[in-house]
Amino acid sequence: MKKWVWVSGVLLFALVVAVVGSAQAATWKLSHVRPQDTAIDKELNWFANATKEATGGKIQMKTYPANALGDYTVVHERVSVGAVDMALQPAATSGDRRMQIGVMPYLANDWAGARKAFGKGSPLRAAMEDMYGKQDIKVLAAYPMYFGGISLNKEPVAVGDPNASKGLKLRVPPIKAFQLMGNAIGYISAPLPFSEAFTAVQTGVVDGVLGSGAEGYYASFRDVTKYYIVANTHFEIWYLIMNKGKYEGLKAADRAALDKAADAFETQRWAKAEADQAENEKKLEQAGAKIVRLSNAQLAAYAAKVRKVVWPEITKDIGEAFAKPILDKVAN
Repeated sequence: MKKWVWVSGVLLFALVVAVVGSAQAATWKLSHVRPQDTAIDKELNWFANATKEATGGKIQMKTYPANALGDYTVVHERVSVGAVDMALQPAATSGDRRMQIGVMPYLANDWAGARKAFGKGSPLRAAMEDMYGKQDIKVLAAYPMYFGGISLNKEPVAVGDPNASKGLKLRVPPIKAFQLMGNAIGYISAPLPFSEAFTAVQTGVVDGVLGSGAEGYYASFRDVTKYYIVANTHFEIWYLIMNKGKYEGLKAADRAALDKAADAFETQRWAKAEADQAENEKKLEQAGAKIVRLSNAQLAAYAAKVRKVVWPEITKDIGEAFAKPILDKVAN
């Protein structure tokens, strides 16, 4: 009888080890918003492979491109509750409206300023990580995308003057910062979901799009982009996020390996992001769009107008005590 109990115990222990090992090696769902074989997709697959190798196969990921698991707002919620393990995407402000500070228009003027504002250790980065954390989401890395601009299906008007009324309607994301910015620089803002934006331009409901940059316009709007204004409207940065409970439940060695792969992923991205922006502007031009560039003086005028008109409204919306100390430190 004692022998049977011992054997049963061994079998039970082996079963538990097998189950735990199987759970540890389960394939994680990694969502992102761009199509398969784009730069983001390839870099995420590199990250997945690097993590798998560093953990001896204990952490494996499968990427789901092109919003296959839902748009970024839905995926944000699903990561929070653990239904999706990981994602690379813009911050969803629906979870905390203070996250609008991450898309504050004209927060940075150049790539050096972008690193200062959004890089590791900055007050803005710390605030974003804290807000994500309160939603049970862990930030593994940041992914700098580009400076934003304006895609138009009609010939631009008074390009260099932020105070001139353009008489053109732009689709903007349903985020207050973008709506106010579009109006402030002379356009008519029309908040629409991303899923409706292409058709809205194609059918003439709107004349163009504000809220993305050359990469996004090439990927999703190149057939309706006749002009691209390089206006540096905002700095687009996405975050590689995962369910916080899943992250904290990892063994220390596996967590360290995941962190190391994420650090390398971010470092590599900062090194190539500026060149990628130039390459995507070139792709837009090759697809038939006319690239319209603003002078440094014109860019400065746009930034001054938006900071004067838009920033106080957003600061009021998200809380001056929260926003002002961050903006004072990172704005350039």
